[in-house]
Amino acid sequence: MSDVIERVETFPVAPRWLFVRIETADGLVGWGEASLEGYADVVRAAVDQFAVYLVGKDPGLIEEHGQVLAKGQFYRGGAVLASAVAGVDQALWDLKGKRLGVPVHDLLGGAVRERIRAYGWVGGDEPSEVADHIAAQLDVGLTAVKMNASGRMSRNGSVAELDGVVSRVAAAREVLGPDRDVAVDLHGRFTLATARRLAPLLEPLHPFFIEEPVVPENSHMIGRVVDATTIPIATGERLYSRQEFLPVLQAGTAILQPDVSHAGGISEVRRIASLAETFDAVIAPHCPLGPLALASCLQVGFASPNHLIQEQSIGIHYNAGAEVLDYVADTAPLKFVDGHFARPTGAGLGIEIDERAVRDAAGRWERWQNPVWRHPDGSVAEW
Repeated sequence: MSDVIERVETFPVAPRWLFVRIETADGLVGWGEASLEGYADVVRAAVDQFAVYLVGKDPGLIEEHGQVLAKGQFYRGGAVLASAVAGVDQALWDLKGKRLGVPVHDLLGGAVRERIRAYGWVGGDEPSEVADHIAAQLDVGLTAVKMNASGRMSRNGSVAELDGVVSRVAAAREVLGPDRDVAVDLHGRFTLATARRLAPLLEPLHPFFIEEPVVPENSHMIGRVVDATTIPIATGERLYSRQEFLPVLQAGTAILQPDVSHAGGISEVRRIASLAETFDAVIAPHCPLGPLALASCLQVGFASPNHLIQEQSIGIHYNAGAEVLDYVADTAPLKFVDGHFARPTGAGLGIEIDERAVRDAAGRWERWQNPVWRHPDGSVAEW
């Protein structure tokens, strides 16, 4: 066969991403993103092991290959393997779309909308800084932002810490007004008790949602946060399969945030979206990552009726050394207009990767790891 998989390559690139390139014997190329922040080299090794199976296979058998890679070995699951599967899955969908000359969302049943609302992340330790950062996001057309509730949190949040969160969110609401939205990310830094204390204090400010109020290993307790507030609760960037999302749905989580580069790729995130529908929940995929992850999220979003909003990191301050659009040859498909992404019409994932830029960046790769935070007593704190 002329279209069997001939080569699987991986490219770790700044700031913290891992791209997967799959080429067929007749020269067609598909791209995916297996970024797992802080573990690019580990995921790369997993993709290399998958390549032993993939080379020589029909690239069109996406479901078959996904089953083998995810379940073919006795030990499976977890962030590293699910991210490796995700990168391969995206690249295979990109290949299939290019082979057929259609965008991936056409292959997922066709578009259910013409545009997708986007939000950006804002920093700022003081209310005045929050206001300035939000104003900058509004200047580029966004109508929604997300902010961290806090930096390092003590184990039992103090009055000053909780007041600080409320003050910053209040500053955001003042800038945004009633017609735009602010989401608040607790980032798993809060204990269950502190999250339950905070949520009612934020209700008068009407956050779009509260994200990750407890760490994922404590997902069995998220229902107690849901019951403590009328604010929609969101979670999922550190959950990797339908099975891991089911308990948080059963607990009343309103918004699921699977990461298309962590949770098995387009195939599994599409299934997670369908599962969410049965609980009257929506998806807002996690994506502070690179262009291929974003393009993959959009393909899922345009085919999923219960897609709410799309995270993106274009222009975000912590992308040191490279930017989302640096690796694409034509930036138009990933530009937002009036706070939205237009439906992509290009084949496959709908973007063209600048391969020369990727190969050059991979040659300058420097390993990235997140900082280790500590409490004043020296013990490890949630980052």
